[in-house]
Parts: sequence; C-alpha cells; structure tokens
Amino acid sequence: MGAPQPEEIYVLTREEGRHRLERPFLEMSSTALAAGLDIAIGVTVLTLIESQLEHSIGTRAAHTLGSIGFGIGFVFLIVGRGELFTENFLVPLAGLDGRERNAWWKLAELWTVSPVLNIAAGALIALFLTVHSVLPFGTGESAIRTAETIHANGWLALFVSAIVAGGLMTAMTWYVEGQRGMGIRVTVAWIAGSILALGTFNHAIVVTIEQVYGIRYGASIPWLFVLENFFVAAAGNMIGGIGLVTLNRFTQARSGGKARSG
Repeated sequence: MGAPQPEEIYVLTREEGRHRLERPFLEMSSTALAAGLDIAIGVTVLTLIESQLEHSIGTRAAHTLGSIGFGIGFVFLIVGRGELFTENFLVPLAGLDGRERNAWWKLAELWTVSPVLNIAAGALIALFLTVHSVLPFGTGESAIRTAETIHANGWLALFVSAIVAGGLMTAMTWYVEGQRGMGIRVTVAWIAGSILALGTFNHAIVVTIEQVYGIRYGASIPWLFVLENFFVAAAGNMIGGIGLVTLNRFTQARSGGKARSG
C-alpha cells in the first residue's frame, strides 16, 4: 500500500484533533505529564551516552550517538500516546475545522496546561536522577555542557533555533498522524528526535528540562534565563510549527483534495 495522500492525512489528523478538544481535563493532564516523563528519559539517555563515550571516541562523536539515543524518548512518546506541547499545533488546529467557537477555549487550555505539565514532570525526574550517585560518575559534565551550549547563544540565535525546532516537531506530527503502522510511526519519531538533539535546537520543553539537569549538576545558568528562554522558545516553536508547517500542510491537503475530486 502506498503512502497516504495529504487530504487523507488531514482527515486522520482532524479526527485526532477533535478527540483532543473533547477530552476531560484529567485525561489531558495525564497525557501531558506522561510526555514530560518520556522527554526526561530521552535527555537522560543523551547525557548517559555522551558521558560514557566522550573520553574514548571524542565529544562530537559521543554527542552524535547520544542524539540517536535521545530519540528513544520520542519513541516512548509516540507509542505511549503522550502529548508534548509542540504536538498541539497541527492536530488540535485541524480539529477546529467545523467546530463551534467555544472549542478555541479548549485549544487555549491545551496551549497553557500542556507545557506546564510537560516541564513539571520532566523537572521532577531530573530532580530525582541528579541526586548524588544515582547516575554514573561523569554524567554531570555532559549535562552541564548541554545546558551551557544553549545559554551561550544570543537571543536571535535561540529564537531562530526555536522556529526550526517547532517546524521539525510539527512535521513529525504530520508524518506520524498519517500512518497506521506502528513501525513507521516509531521510525519517524526516532529520526525527528535525533535531529532535534543533534542540532541542539531550542525546543521549549526539551531545552528547559536539559537546563534543569545542568543546573542541578552545577551549571552557572540563572533561573531567570531558563524562564526567559522558555517563552522565547515557545514563541519560536509556535511560529515554526503553525506558520511554516501547519498552514502549509492544510493548504496542501485542501488543494490536493479539490484537484482529485474535480
């Protein structure tokens, strides 16, 4: 069977979006918490691989392998049906198609509650795992380096990086929602997660959790920067996710559907 057409992907995405907009608050909260846990696992794998391999194969090679390991967090996210902040651009916006105006309030709830709970769950795991001697010796050096890499960038670079991250994650969502086979969904999620980590792109949830890890291990990063960067990253993620990918994919799907029906 060939790949689904854009209009077919849109229909599947719209149905999932409608489901998300109709969920009770408790279900929405639990899926957001689960996503934060999944991302924290990915960050942990990234730092573990880097710290264990950098002295034998070099920092850059270790980061490459660690980035591949980070993709496991996104595999858990997709298989476990968690809900990351950046997944709530494409899917619920499609779900708004044909809905009443009060559905926009549910969308606003998604956009405010999900990132807070994503970070809360991920930060909690970071607090547990950074207790002395829980993770192997040397893990902290990798966590500090990852956190300080973001901190060393200027605001323009962070904002543009966030746009790329938002576009990448929303493209991943489009590809995943259009596939029924779990093997393809897992592969796409793993690849997207690995690219995100490899480029150290400024994803509002991922980077915030990475900075919590780094600060816990002693990175000299002000908490004010963590907060400021979260808002910069969230804004960039939304521009990249909605402006660069969601609107384009919706146009593609509707145009393709009209052409084939005509």
